[in-house]
Amino acid sequence: MKTIAVEQGLSPVKQYLCSQGCEVVDVQNDNSLSQGASVMVVTGSDKNLMGMQSVTQNIPIISADGLSPEEVYQRVQSYV
Repeated sequence: MKTIAVEQGLSPVKQYLCSQGCEVVDVQNDNSLSQGASVMVVTGSDKNLMGMQSVTQNIPIISADGLSPEEVYQRVQSYV
């Protein structure tokens, strides 16, 4: 399983991903991914009024906004 970076404030998602055998790391305050994550899960609160994501990475970003931990896991599976 690839490494998944999870933004702070998503404890239920993080716990569920761990229970499914995923390697989960925290997204750093500056959104850096020194851990080499393959996918990033964010709260969705990083969007400005124009709907543009402020997180810039060269990896897939999944917004957990409105999703259950199980639905987030399903989306993660499509990328790893």
